[in-house]
Amino acid sequence: MSNPGITEAVDPGSLGAYDMIIDVRSPAEFAEDHIPGAVNLPVLDNDERAIVGTTYVQESRFLARRMGAALVAKNIGRHLETALAAMGPNFKPLVYCWRGGQRSNSMALVLAQVGWRVMVLQGGYKTYRRVVQKRLYEDELGLRFVLLEGGTGTGKTEILNRVGAMGGQVIDLEGIARHRGSLFGALAGTPQPSQKWFESCVFDELARMDPARPVLVEAESSKIGNRTLPPAVWQAMERAPRIVLSAPIEVRAEYLVRSYPDVIADRAFLEQVLSRLEVYPGRKQLATWRELADVGAYAELVRHVVERHYDPSYTRFSGRDQRPKVATLELASLDEAAQDAAARRIAGLL
Repeated sequence: MSNPGITEAVDPGSLGAYDMIIDVRSPAEFAEDHIPGAVNLPVLDNDERAIVGTTYVQESRFLARRMGAALVAKNIGRHLETALAAMGPNFKPLVYCWRGGQRSNSMALVLAQVGWRVMVLQGGYKTYRRVVQKRLYEDELGLRFVLLEGGTGTGKTEILNRVGAMGGQVIDLEGIARHRGSLFGALAGTPQPSQKWFESCVFDELARMDPARPVLVEAESSKIGNRTLPPAVWQAMERAPRIVLSAPIEVRAEYLVRSYPDVIADRAFLEQVLSRLEVYPGRKQLATWRELADVGAYAELVRHVVERHYDPSYTRFSGRDQRPKVATLELASLDEAAQDAAARRIAGLL
């Protein structure tokens, strides 16, 4: 039987050569960050890893290693009988752990003995993380961004994705961050990813882009919710030209009501959103908004919030923006036909 091979390559082309990327770290480690597309087949789960670590510190290295070996063997056996049961003789996986040590080598050794062509990522997750950090924190992106800009409720994210469906190169940063980045930003019941996982997903998207073609991204601040845009991405956005969307306030208010049914349906969440506005509206204003919510006048409520809090901030910012403006698209409607038409016009400008 062959022994596992070793690689340090984590570029998309190299990773695409494997039938499966296996992350053998604990579920908690995997949840914080992992190589996009990897499958978590832990050789020690969260509790087992903690128990082995405690034994190592409080009792002895020998006992911890013996305990760990038994648990690892049991877990690898379970994976062979479940997640890996259907793999044929030509199966080619890449295995990694935290730093390319005992956990990944234990899994890889057993898989190699089965007869599979196993590779181990030398340096493990830390090797991958260094590549991500270099790309996002140290290097130039080497991509030409074009920003899609507009006030709250102009349909930027939806139109961005329609451009993508038409063949344009787009990166939906709000989608990756799981945050709408605007009026009712946080997605009810959906936590944002960790900063590391956010960066891994951005890294993965960037790697798929053709440098010869422009990339459309939505204009953002340097933070989307609690996630911070990596420096290389932010610097590219600060240099990017803009395509601006504009629509009447009535159209935008109706669009926001249609787009955020989760907020409308959750009165407690709506209250939370209103109380967290950048400029606190005051008791009298909050009382008025509550009355509008009580009678279901959500479009009027949203119009008040946008006009009094979001539009003034956007006007101040856009007035100081020195980035070149490619075009302004005046949208009389934000229904599907209007969004498709806007997407086609934008695609033609890229």
